[in-house]
Amino acid sequence: MLLQRVVTALVLAAGLLAGLFLLTPVHFTWALLPLVLVAGDEWCRLAGWSRGAVRALFALALLLLLAALSQWLQLGWFGGDFSGADGARITQLMAATLALWALLLLWIQGYPSSALLWSRWPVMAVVGLLLLAATWLAISFIVHLPAGQWWLLLAILSVACADIGGYFFGRWLGVHKLAPVISPGKTWQGYGGGLVANLLLALLVAYGIGLPLLKMLVLLLVVAAAAPVGDLFESMLKRHRGIKDSGAILPGHGGVLDRIDAQMIGLPLFYLLLIILELAP
Repeated sequence: MLLQRVVTALVLAAGLLAGLFLLTPVHFTWALLPLVLVAGDEWCRLAGWSRGAVRALFALALLLLLAALSQWLQLGWFGGDFSGADGARITQLMAATLALWALLLLWIQGYPSSALLWSRWPVMAVVGLLLLAATWLAISFIVHLPAGQWWLLLAILSVACADIGGYFFGRWLGVHKLAPVISPGKTWQGYGGGLVANLLLALLVAYGIGLPLLKMLVLLLVVAAAAPVGDLFESMLKRHRGIKDSGAILPGHGGVLDRIDAQMIGLPLFYLLLIILELAP
């Protein structure tokens, strides 16, 4: 299993790097659209929707939402033209996404009783559509910034370091449970390990590239602090549904949602912090 996970991770990393640095930003984000649809189908599984017609309808709704948001943000069709992008609306959308995540955090804290609020199909449909659309758009926003490929890579690395640091520190020192009802394996010590890993990443980036240390610390530590919320949210959905993984498309890793759950909060937050800290014009 470990070998399978490592091989899959290496293939994913190679594909990400190739797409980032060989494709234009527009073509890179378009290449991600099929993965967004796969993630949407996995969301249907988490929601308990097994009928093919329902899953197809959700995929269509997701595409229509992405098209509508792209037009509202003045990005052309599916982010095909950023020349007239409305920066104020983009910032508002990412801020609204984080407000949604604040609500989801309350649901996580209130589980299992909170399931009465979110387990009904209209709520699951709206939340799934908004989160998936916001994740794809956050990727588009970041990759279209100056040096956007590098910023996106750093965003993904930050969330990955939070996960890896959490895993190893949790196994080494983990005692106090972070969310025992939802994910018994996660500990506060592991959570701290994710922050330590990002502290080291911030030092490496600041001194290796020459970016402001204080701003890098704020950027990466805040993202690392928030990223586990995405993981816990998907864990809550899987526990409620009684399944281990969202899918099986990635050997050793489960589904697409299992790989991007923490990125779904990390990427919008990363973009907003880049703007607030004036790290990217």
